[in-house]
Amino acid sequence: MKRAALIAVAVVAVLYGTWRFSKSRTHQLFGEIVPRVETSRKVVALTFDDGPVAKSAPEILTALGAVKATFFLCGAHMKESPAVAPQLIAAGHEVGNHTWHHDRLVFKSPSYTRSEIESTDALIRAAGWRGPIHFRAPHCKKLVGLPWYLMRHRRTHITWDVEPESDPNIDHHRDRIVADVLSRARPGSIILLHPWYHGREETRAAIAPIVAGLRARGYDFLTVDELLRLRR
Repeated sequence: MKRAALIAVAVVAVLYGTWRFSKSRTHQLFGEIVPRVETSRKVVALTFDDGPVAKSAPEILTALGAVKATFFLCGAHMKESPAVAPQLIAAGHEVGNHTWHHDRLVFKSPSYTRSEIESTDALIRAAGWRGPIHFRAPHCKKLVGLPWYLMRHRRTHITWDVEPESDPNIDHHRDRIVADVLSRARPGSIILLHPWYHGREETRAAIAPIVAGLRARGYDFLTVDELLRLRR
């Protein structure tokens, strides 16, 4: 009985550790993962996940003004709203890959992982993006197959170090979202927001105050690709 209990505890510990590792923003088994960039310059990258949604695009673009951001888009939603990605690119924003279906790419076949990424790449290119296509996994979930694919194809996995919406006491409260970003952002930070969908009105309302607040603190805004270049 004692041995069985020890085995059960060990199994639970391994499963919990695997689950924690699978969503780490700073570590993966293969390839490069970047949650932020070490720099002394007061620059940040403002990034948005999911979408696009045509109805929300004007509000987001207006809130950003002249600031350039990086949008990690889902292929399925790009197909549903085909005019948005070209609009983002024309405004000077970077477009990245957030898979086709927004599935967690854990325990998926190599062919499924490849299809999720490469089909979205094709739409991003068709929309007019000519720069490197950076990748962000949905929910940051990965174990073996996804990091292996990214490493073999020399793709950098972009995560983040500031995400106010992950705290339920902050999410859905504009002022709390703004305050959290302003208090946690530091030189080289990658900030994550989810502004596209219905129910994300408070996040969309937080964009302009975040931009104004960081600018008042002396920060400039770079796209992810521009931020990565500072490492070189």
